[in-house]
Amino acid sequence: MVLTNPINVSEVGSLWQTYQEKTLIMRMLEYFIETADDPKARNILGGLWQELDFYVKEMETLFSEQGMVIPVGFTAEDVNLEAPKLYDNGFDIMFVRVLKEVSMGLYTLGFNMSYNKKVMGIYEGLTTVTQKIYKLSTTYLLEKGILTLPPKVTMPKKTEFIKSKKYMEGFKLIGDKRPLNNLEVGILHHNLEVNNIGMQLITGFAQCAENKEARKYFLKGKELAKKQVKMMEELLLEADVQLSAASGATVTSSTVPPFSDKLMLHCIYILNGFGLVGSGTGGFFSLRNDLAMKAFVLAKDIYTYAQEGIEIKIKNGWFEEPPQMEDRHH
Repeated sequence: MVLTNPINVSEVGSLWQTYQEKTLIMRMLEYFIETADDPKARNILGGLWQELDFYVKEMETLFSEQGMVIPVGFTAEDVNLEAPKLYDNGFDIMFVRVLKEVSMGLYTLGFNMSYNKKVMGIYEGLTTVTQKIYKLSTTYLLEKGILTLPPKVTMPKKTEFIKSKKYMEGFKLIGDKRPLNNLEVGILHHNLEVNNIGMQLITGFAQCAENKEARKYFLKGKELAKKQVKMMEELLLEADVQLSAASGATVTSSTVPPFSDKLMLHCIYILNGFGLVGSGTGGFFSLRNDLAMKAFVLAKDIYTYAQEGIEIKIKNGWFEEPPQMEDRHH
């Protein structure tokens, strides 16, 4: 059969990546739905699962139409629905909110690499779902007092232009550094919020991982998250900015793994990618050079940590290989 509208290499790659992420999220949602005590939280989680299930099936249909093998992704073998609660109430929706931040960026990238109408339709639909769930999650967390707002600010009354390159000076031994601008505070607050959630997530992973190497890796990630949280807290305190980003939840004492080590490592792999993008963005848009330098140092730490995780995944046969171009040299 000759396809009249075949998908191209960039679409195959982005859909494969999206399939991995969506099947991972669905397995985690199944566990969070099972352990949710709050009906409203369960409705948000269940609604997202149904929406993702539709688009996963759309991708599978498209793969079959194109004569492409359906990826393994993450299956029922990667989740234990009988495992007790690993995280206290509220963490499930906080985590979903972070995942939706990750998804927004991935869908934009996927859409920008799409030429096929069906592929564009999948990313367009997933983007709509993500924005809806992000809004529902944010509203829920604010109502429950789990999520706190960034610091309030005095509204600017006039416009100004930067008059000197001294505006960029942050490495000053003598004299005061300029105050943080609103964009810089916003970036620091957001990174602090995300790293607090990441620290809780990976603490739970370390507590229940069965593979010793994976457990050691998660513990190392916990220390990296703590280092980042401490650095951002110090920068905000130094600038007399009231801290308000909290994790909103704690890890229980359970050591029964709700997820496979394969799934947990891939989850951290995805979040590492998100962290690298966030550090790069924060470094670029922070105009004070000490902030930019610290952001880029953190990016280096995240990259090194991510590479270690990839090696563990490959060593244990847990890293599904992305579709390859033909080797025309043999």
